[in-house]
Amino acid sequence: MLTSFLAACILDQGNYAPSAEKPKGFYDFAVKDIDGKKVKLGKFKGQVLLVVNVASKCGLTPQYAGLESLYQKHKDKKFAILGFPANDFNGQEPGAEKDIKEFCTGTYGVTFPMFSKIHVKGPETAPLYKWLLSTADRHEDVEWNFAMFLVDRKGKVVGRFAPGIKPDDEGLAKAIEKALDGK
Repeated sequence: MLTSFLAACILDQGNYAPSAEKPKGFYDFAVKDIDGKKVKLGKFKGQVLLVVNVASKCGLTPQYAGLESLYQKHKDKKFAILGFPANDFNGQEPGAEKDIKEFCTGTYGVTFPMFSKIHVKGPETAPLYKWLLSTADRHEDVEWNFAMFLVDRKGKVVGRFAPGIKPDDEGLAKAIEKALDGK
């Protein structure tokens, strides 16, 4: 009992809320949004999701504009982009959540859901990212900022896209359309 309690407390100190049971699927996770509020990913059940690790001081940071455009294009079809800031690659996301939020909304007009900073590689990899990596078609570590995981309406990872793939890439667009169509 004490071990379970301690494990729950350790999880709660990170981005993930404690639970009595280890998450088995995408919708079992709870995370903190950019404002520090707990969000159960089950609230996104039935939506197609693009999960992206983001950074504000990266050569790929302009992808925020493309991601916002993609979100606006498909959000009425139950599509969302979930942005997870990470400072794992050359310290390219050094700011606090407040700074990140101000940058994203002020510079790129980001309206898609953003979450608290996490780790996406190394020994402190967030449980959600461990799950994404273990269920994607490629199990290698996240290579860099702006890597993307496409999650279908049932919570299954149906695609993984490298950081160099832009939000308007034809292959990504086709994968999103396929997921939106339920195929």
